[in-house]
Amino acid sequence: MAVQIKNRKKRTDDSQNSNSNKITSLSNEYDEDIDNDCKSQKELNSVQKSDNSNLINGLGSLRHWFCKNNGIAHKNITNDEIDLMTKTSKNEIDFPLAITFRINIVVIILFLIAFGFRIYELDQPSSIVFDELHYGRFVSLYLRRTFFFDSQPPLGKQLIALSAYLSGYKGEFNNFTSIGQDYDANFPVRAFRFVPALCGSLLVPVIYQFVIEIGFHHIVAFFASLLLIFENSLLTQSRFILLDTILLFFSFFGLLSYLIGRKKLLFSKSWLFWNIIAALSLTCGVCVKYIGIFTLLQVQILSFWTIFDKLSDKTIKTVRCLYIHLWLLLVYKSCIFIFLPIVFYCFIFYIHLSVLIKAGPHDNIMTSAFQASLEGGLASIIRGQPREIAHGSQITLRNTHGRTCWLHSHQAVYPIRYPDKRGSSHQQQVTCYSFKDVNNWWIVKRPNVNDLITHEPLDKIKNGDIIQIVHGLTGRTLNSHDIAAPMSPYNQEVSCYIDYNISMPAQNLWRVKLLNSDDTGDYWHAIKSRVQLIHINSSQALKLSGLQLPAWGHHQHEIVTDKQVNHPNAIWNVEEHRYTKNSDEKEIERELGRAEFVPLSPTYLSFWDKMFELQYKMLINTENIQNHIYSTDSPLDWPFLTKGIAYWLSPKSNAQIYLIGNIFLWYLGIFAMVAYWSLFLFYQLRRKRLIYDISEDDWDQFLLVGRIIAIGYLIHFFPYFFSEQTLFLHHYLPALMFKIILIPMIIGHLNLFVPNRFIFPIFIAISVITAYTFFQFLPFSYGLKEFSTNEIMKLKWRKTWHFLIHKRWIDPYGRND
Repeated sequence: MAVQIKNRKKRTDDSQNSNSNKITSLSNEYDEDIDNDCKSQKELNSVQKSDNSNLINGLGSLRHWFCKNNGIAHKNITNDEIDLMTKTSKNEIDFPLAITFRINIVVIILFLIAFGFRIYELDQPSSIVFDELHYGRFVSLYLRRTFFFDSQPPLGKQLIALSAYLSGYKGEFNNFTSIGQDYDANFPVRAFRFVPALCGSLLVPVIYQFVIEIGFHHIVAFFASLLLIFENSLLTQSRFILLDTILLFFSFFGLLSYLIGRKKLLFSKSWLFWNIIAALSLTCGVCVKYIGIFTLLQVQILSFWTIFDKLSDKTIKTVRCLYIHLWLLLVYKSCIFIFLPIVFYCFIFYIHLSVLIKAGPHDNIMTSAFQASLEGGLASIIRGQPREIAHGSQITLRNTHGRTCWLHSHQAVYPIRYPDKRGSSHQQQVTCYSFKDVNNWWIVKRPNVNDLITHEPLDKIKNGDIIQIVHGLTGRTLNSHDIAAPMSPYNQEVSCYIDYNISMPAQNLWRVKLLNSDDTGDYWHAIKSRVQLIHINSSQALKLSGLQLPAWGHHQHEIVTDKQVNHPNAIWNVEEHRYTKNSDEKEIERELGRAEFVPLSPTYLSFWDKMFELQYKMLINTENIQNHIYSTDSPLDWPFLTKGIAYWLSPKSNAQIYLIGNIFLWYLGIFAMVAYWSLFLFYQLRRKRLIYDISEDDWDQFLLVGRIIAIGYLIHFFPYFFSEQTLFLHHYLPALMFKIILIPMIIGHLNLFVPNRFIFPIFIAISVITAYTFFQFLPFSYGLKEFSTNEIMKLKWRKTWHFLIHKRWIDPYGRND
């Protein structure tokens, strides 16, 4: 990788004139303000030429200097090093196409340490651990090209599937039944767990460079990387088929790329390159888990905020030039950070839907049209069935956007009175049933035609036609009266009409309203037509209420009519369809029991149709496990590490995988966050009184830490207070990253006021305590140690931690007592 450093002059105020020689010697540091100024090409050329001479001349007097930006002293530079750097600078001028490499040995060592912790015994335990139950199954379905439904985007699973595919795995293992289930001997456990382990290891060098780009010294960066290595929760998440470390890698690499890009010359090729890399990497994070949107949103805010900063840019001489500059900046950033992420997000799903072409266990959650486009499953049933709905059509009606269920009826009737003393019509029940059943079949009938036979030519049903819908097995018509529904008393009850010879005549006429009639020539079609059935007497729409009936309704789902006709649950589609050929009731019953058709041609659905439907289903079908033993009641529990998560327990001993963090780091991170906001308030109040405790450069760096780290923590933490999903500890990991990184930054900032002889002991003390705590809980990340009961209880530093213990397990070493 070629790295070209353009030297910039640093601005100095009146109080720093005495140090101008030292500042000139440091002119190779980046200055974002100069980079982003709209200067003429002539001015930029003069700056670059003068900086080259300043660098070479300044190196001769540079021996030992102290960097005020971070408070860490640099090493002495020898004459040999000066000669080498001078020669290198001249060679770069003489040979502009030369490629030079700089390898940071410290970063490589840190990466290898992190990778070693993660790769060690990666195939142990050789059984399903926590959410490997889901992600392992999804990856296996990927490799069999079988459709599955997941409420999270597919990129993380695609990367793991690629690793498994390269190992020769073809998706043979199907036994993802329960946590603790053993993998087959031929199952490539290491290949499945390699991608999370690699991404977790790469986080360490990414954070190292991330700290450098904010402006801190390599010692601060080293300390930040070391803290990440010693964080137990990150290690645990990196060792199994889980997506969190993949998300973290893409998110923080995107942040790093943004920080590099903001130091480049505006509109230059390098500026454009790093901003595009940032946008793509952040979008990859979103495509792994949707919570990655928080990091993308943070960078979008930071990026577009620079446009407002330009309004006060005095280097732009005319208003016309300012407007052109702002519009160009707005267009560039909109294309890079808005349109490019959308396009790339769609591309990931294009790959997803192109691979998964076979029907699978989850396709029934999709609409009938989506299912029909997949190979096998519903497609093998409906291929060859007639398309146009006509008088005499036998149909099954599926709710299109709500719960997966079909309009259903049976012999049972509504109870005369409900528990709240309300009365019912005592008519035949109409429900929505979640399984295929012969009672799901209905027959479409013209009101003025007595028989149910489909005649030639077909009497096709059009948009706006009035019809009756007859239940296939009982022969009773779909009906609704002005009687309150059993579970939704503000809606009307729906029933199949029984004539009790009382003054309650049938109200069984329905108007067909096609929502996409232009696509079907104004005719009602199977699969494709989205239809609403409007009750003639009440002008209300047939709707799935979303509520479940009690035992007298066989716990099926309630059907009502609703005045709100535009509700998504009031949309239906015909899934299975055939024409009635015989008027005999027994023959009709036998026909309804036969549901197989001869396959002819496949049903086609475009990518965009599939894409929009899948996005809608992912939005409304989110997994939410209520009252889980390891869920947290409030996000406030996370910073204090009140509860961990049991991932796996050995059936033979107390060896276990338990997600728990390094409690020392978690509490120290709280202190660092409080210290930052306290210092920020202190500095702001003092600056209002024109008292400047730190230089402008240090103040700018302090604000940058706030915009990137402190606000980043809040963006990734506070949204969970408004979330209705079940909360688990691993949801906190993105916010935790910011909190841990802030610890060495605060200490580095304090070095402005505290001498090195006090700072380095603080670094060492924190490192020792962090390492001690890390190794105490390290066995919970590997699941290899057979704990005795006493050993587990000694590690229970908080009463709310629920480690697992086999009550009947006898320690062969006699350590249970």
